[in-house]
Amino acid sequence: MIYIGVTGWGDHDSLYLDQTPPRDKLKQYAGHFPTVEVDTAFYAIQPIRNAVKWVNDTQQSFQFIVKAYQGMTGHQRGDVPFATNQDMFQAFKESLEPYIEANKLAMVLFQFPPWFDCKRENVEYLRWCKAQMGEIPCALEFRHQSWFTPRFRQHTLDFMKEEKWIHSICDEPQSGAGSIPAIIEAINPEKLLIRFHGRNVHGWQKQKRNAEDWREVRYLYRYNQRELQEWADIIRRLSKESQNVYVLFNNNSGGDAADNAKEMMSLLDIKYEDLAPRQLDLF
Repeated sequence: MIYIGVTGWGDHDSLYLDQTPPRDKLKQYAGHFPTVEVDTAFYAIQPIRNAVKWVNDTQQSFQFIVKAYQGMTGHQRGDVPFATNQDMFQAFKESLEPYIEANKLAMVLFQFPPWFDCKRENVEYLRWCKAQMGEIPCALEFRHQSWFTPRFRQHTLDFMKEEKWIHSICDEPQSGAGSIPAIIEAINPEKLLIRFHGRNVHGWQKQKRNAEDWREVRYLYRYNQRELQEWADIIRRLSKESQNVYVLFNNNSGGDAADNAKEMMSLLDIKYEDLAPRQLDLF
């Protein structure tokens, strides 16, 4: 099955009725898409009560992709609020329990930063992460080009396959070592993740003054029909190699992600039958 959605559910105004309270947006979102990325989990390990609410706000078939906490992937600046890495991973895994109990956890996404390059200590850390997560399905996304240079590309893919990582294929600007090419490989026969970050090279390279300024330009991009059609053909092929393909649009800066996601649904001729009921505007 092909699941199409976006990253987060709060920034897509075209999906919601006017004056929709933030706490009700996921309910409406679930009337449009069958999956979503929980990006808030990156900034803080979420209280279990949040996951319980989100599980209850969505239909039975809905699937969550939960982004790994920033302390787990080396993004954290300053002190990590846990005594040990084991404590941090345990707290994160406990936060996943409502999704798992409801059979709504598609995977956890480990997205590593641009300075996480291909070297032995980082390979060993990936092994350690996977061991800590146990049987929880986990996707792996790099942001340093060294993992896919001609020298290491096949080794990286073989490692991911051996360790049973789900491959996160990225469409993103090609902008030096801090970006990776789209490696069209289905490593895991059960699940595959594809994330669309846009192709705004200028925004990708822009030095950030603060986090908000950076996000406003980094993912500012709208895919055109030709670009989406090229990927639709790829997605069809990959869906024959992996049982479940999850497609997420992350080009949120200009409000384009939801529209592009719906265009992709149309190109793939996908009509989901079990979405949540939509609220009507007036009649």
